[in-house]
Parts: sequence; C-alpha cells; structure tokens
Amino acid sequence: MSQITADELRSDRETLEGEDLEAWEAAQEAAKLLQSIGKEITPTRVGMAGAVVFLTIMLMFSGWYWMLPRDSVSLETHYMQRGGHLVMSEIHNDGSRAITDVSIRVEFQAEDGEYLDHMEISISEISAHSSVAGDELEMMVIGYTVWDEYQLVISLSYIDYSGQLREIRELSHPVGEWSQEIFKDKAPRHYWPLN
Repeated sequence: MSQITADELRSDRETLEGEDLEAWEAAQEAAKLLQSIGKEITPTRVGMAGAVVFLTIMLMFSGWYWMLPRDSVSLETHYMQRGGHLVMSEIHNDGSRAITDVSIRVEFQAEDGEYLDHMEISISEISAHSSVAGDELEMMVIGYTVWDEYQLVISLSYIDYSGQLREIRELSHPVGEWSQEIFKDKAPRHYWPLN
C-alpha cells in the first residue's frame, strides 16, 4: 500500500463537491489547529500543570488536617516490670483544636479488682497537634510480686472544641503476663460538621 502525499490530498480537493468539500476543509482546519496546539504544549508545560494539580490536592488535604475542626485524642500507656511495676502514660491531642479540662486516672489493681495504687492528673489545656507526658504521668508500684497478674484501669475525660464533655470510662487492660506491654486507647473521633 502506498503512502498518500500532501500534494495528492490537495489535488483531491478539486474533485470534491458540496458536503464533501466542506468536510475536507474542516479536516484541514482541524489539522492546522492541532499543529498550532502541538507547538504550544511542551513536556515542560505538562509537567508544570501536573505539579500545580498535585499542590492543589495537597493544599486541600492540609486544610482538612489543620483547619477543619476535629478532635483526635489518644492515651498511650506503657507497663514495665522493673524492680516493681512501672506505669507511664502519655496523652496525644492529634486534633486540629485544643482540648480543655483534661483529667486522666490510671489505677493499678489486683486481678480480682482490689485497688493497689493510682496516678491522677488534671491538665487545663492541651493545644492541637501536641502531647503531654512527664513525672505526673508515671507511677512506680513497689511491694507486689511481678509473678501475679494485675490490671490497669484507665479513665480519661476532656472538653472538646465544641464544648462537649468526652470520656473514656474505666477501660481495663490485664498486665503481668509479659514484662513489658503497651496500650493505646483512643477516644471516639468527632469532626465538624458531623459533631
């Protein structure tokens, strides 16, 4: 099969009439338009447009993460056997707004529920995207064997960005089977406007 040259295509124009001629002229105009667009669209411009779309998507995500009111609170508790029973906690506020009137209580109980010791702290405010740990969130229980099993009973309450009281009440974790255990308790998440 032989290739048709541009000159042969142009020569066919003379034999076309009516609608065929109009279609041929429209095709020629479309070809000229595609050639001019091909000169304007370069790989660099396509890459730049892709980068702009990517940045726009990232901007929308960061708006959700930083600006949309939401709460995301978790309490991480570490239990270790070190010459007794060491319990350390850290509260994380990964939400986009501060939480206030935070109250944390961690009780160390015998397996049958008998109270042995506790740590408790109240914090007036925890800012957004931050966490709190320290001496007040650490407890060393001495005088009880490390060979028995115990339980940690955790309670957490706070007031979220909308002024509502949120609570985790008496969540129990058995400890003592292993020399080190980590628990992460998450409060239910709330998002604006689905609050």
